[in-house]
Amino acid sequence: MREVAVIGVGMTRFGKYLDKSLKDLGRVACWDAMKNAGMNPLEIQAGYMGNAAGGALTSQTMVLAQVVFREVGVVGVPMMNIENACASGSTALFQAWRDIQAGFYDTAIVAGVEKLYASDTQKTMAALAGGGDAELEMSVGVNFPAHWALRATKRMELFGTTREHFAKVTIKNHKNGCYNPRSQYQKEFTMEDVLGSRMIATPMSQLECSPIGDGAAALILCEASKARKYTDKPIIIAGCGLSTGSYQETRDITFNDIEQRAAVKAYEAAGIGPGEVSFAEVHDCFTVAEMMRVEGIGLCQHGEYDFLLDKGEVEIDGRLPINPSGGLLAKGHPVAATGVAQICELFWQMRGEAGKRQIANTKIGLAHCSGGGIAGDGAVSVVSIAKKGF
Repeated sequence: MREVAVIGVGMTRFGKYLDKSLKDLGRVACWDAMKNAGMNPLEIQAGYMGNAAGGALTSQTMVLAQVVFREVGVVGVPMMNIENACASGSTALFQAWRDIQAGFYDTAIVAGVEKLYASDTQKTMAALAGGGDAELEMSVGVNFPAHWALRATKRMELFGTTREHFAKVTIKNHKNGCYNPRSQYQKEFTMEDVLGSRMIATPMSQLECSPIGDGAAALILCEASKARKYTDKPIIIAGCGLSTGSYQETRDITFNDIEQRAAVKAYEAAGIGPGEVSFAEVHDCFTVAEMMRVEGIGLCQHGEYDFLLDKGEVEIDGRLPINPSGGLLAKGHPVAATGVAQICELFWQMRGEAGKRQIANTKIGLAHCSGGGIAGDGAVSVVSIAKKGF
């Protein structure tokens, strides 16, 4: 199999763009990615677009890839429109990575674009509820905050995790977000702020839940041996794994085996173990989700994340920085854009271009993005491993 390099990235600041369309946001991110890569649009051989809620919240359905990529001069090539909950953008990357690996294309553009702000917030919440079993679960109130609150409660029972531990995730990620010019929120919070914010689903407060947002992110991929034409600092996607849930009613809801399976595939493809990962961008839709997902992908033992927080090991200057971008909690969560934006962060960090949030050891980076929830399990999980090229 051939190696696949990321040679350019682009990303809007995540936020609230009532006056912008999916096409507007996507155009900016894709154009910036091509400029960053130094690639002519006529050189791009395939396009992959992730979008989750466009059909429910906008009038743009079915052909978003064609609509957005046309705006930047990419036409007449195969294009795929991919919907896969919060992992829509990550799944687009997974498919593009496999196709270039297999020799179908030498170059590709991957984008994730989402608009979640609408005139009616309830409409947005109803659209996001489609990431679960709408007939059996969402219709009776088993929404995502409730889903994760149950997991948080069980974790407190099993491991002695406290509300202060959950709050430390928010405090860390919002501090990191202050150093990220593309972060939706750039404000630090104290322990008192987090614990005192409005309760959403006990034991989780408002500041422990990721916000909705609008935004777009894009990547230019190239077969690694051809990357020298464009850059002397490519980032190699060394491994990528995708899994869906097992949906076993007796499973331990404090451990995500869906993410374990995706991670094992990614590690095997990259030829490394979890102990070699230097830093990670992890899907922290809720504070407890960061804890469980770091454990699920094998970066620490089940139940150990509380101790990493207490020791400061997951801070930007710690042994294993987690979410140096600010994560979903601070950077925002325009659903399909999130997974692509995580790769942008790996790219900037590994090239030493992350500014005030730059971390020291960037030898191996990991991006994790999961989405949806069915029967107390995840619906889809994607894990990608990156290393420095040449």
